[in-house]
Amino acid sequence: MFVDSVDLMVSSGKGGAGCVSFWTEKFVSKGGPDGGDGGKGGSVYFTVDNNTDTLSALRGRNHIKAENGRPGEGRKCYGRKGKSVEIIVPPGTQVVDVETDEVLFDLLEEGENVLFLEGGKGGLGNMHFRSSTNQRPTYAQPGLPGITKEIRLEMKLIADVGLVGYPSVGKSTLISAVSNAKPKVASYEFTTLTPNLGVVMVGEYDSFMMADIPGIIEGASDGRGLGLEFLKHIERTKTLLIMVDVANYREMKYQYETLLIELQRYSTELAKRRFAVAITKCDAMSMDEVNELTGKFLEDIGLEANKTLKKYKANTDYTSYGFVEDFGVDLPENEPLFVLPISSVSHLNTEALRYALKGFVKSVEEQEERED
Repeated sequence: MFVDSVDLMVSSGKGGAGCVSFWTEKFVSKGGPDGGDGGKGGSVYFTVDNNTDTLSALRGRNHIKAENGRPGEGRKCYGRKGKSVEIIVPPGTQVVDVETDEVLFDLLEEGENVLFLEGGKGGLGNMHFRSSTNQRPTYAQPGLPGITKEIRLEMKLIADVGLVGYPSVGKSTLISAVSNAKPKVASYEFTTLTPNLGVVMVGEYDSFMMADIPGIIEGASDGRGLGLEFLKHIERTKTLLIMVDVANYREMKYQYETLLIELQRYSTELAKRRFAVAITKCDAMSMDEVNELTGKFLEDIGLEANKTLKKYKANTDYTSYGFVEDFGVDLPENEPLFVLPISSVSHLNTEALRYALKGFVKSVEEQEERED
């Protein structure tokens, strides 16, 4: 089951109380106080594990509590420390304070281990309170209480390229064709009900991560369809690939503009993300028709095909429109870097797309490093 949001009550352990005790033994008339300290309460940690891909293991666990420290004992024996709790989460998990809606932690790196709530300190036993004026202290400290917080865990997928498009435009087919992902593919809308991640290999030693989310429809940012629930999974992606269906009953320009509007309404930061466009299902018509429709689409969105787009000659099966070969430029917020007609079924330009996206991702990373 795919679970990407969980509400939890989390508590660290209470410290154990110090002990009030006196050394009583045969032939020892003035043993004095020997009450030991209480043990420290258990703490709460978050650990990032790549082998965990959802928050389903935490579903139904309303309250996660570390163990309390044990009280001290006589003969200066210290109480046992309470066992700490380790909450294992997948990479990309945010820890949000429910009361303030503040993001407390953003857990991204594999093996990252952070202390969230520290356990209460154990109380001192009465042996610490002996003095020249008080040879027989009859009191000890109680343990300090633990900390309780109500939090929300939100998982956001980490990927290099996020696929954005209407339902049934071929997102799942594409990710299954170019990566190792095996999503459900069918000829009806909203086949994809949960996000899918796939590793796209480029050559033998290079790769990037691609994320496919459920289809976006008009009004997704207002809660229609499944878009609002899963749009957060492309917030972390470096680049977006907007997929426009050439065989859809909606006009290509309408699909393109609606998707940009929904991204803008959901998040202004997401709307600024650099993106490219893939025109899908080009096997449904002849190459001349594909070229004509692609040219019309470029004209409708205000791009000049001959000026801004070039052929991609590394692929023997290409159309007249490819993508820009020079990726090292700042992109306008509302203009795609390249527009490429593809077919995941006949593998038209899928190899070209694979290499183009890798170059795109690399250029964006280098530009971000320069800006930092």
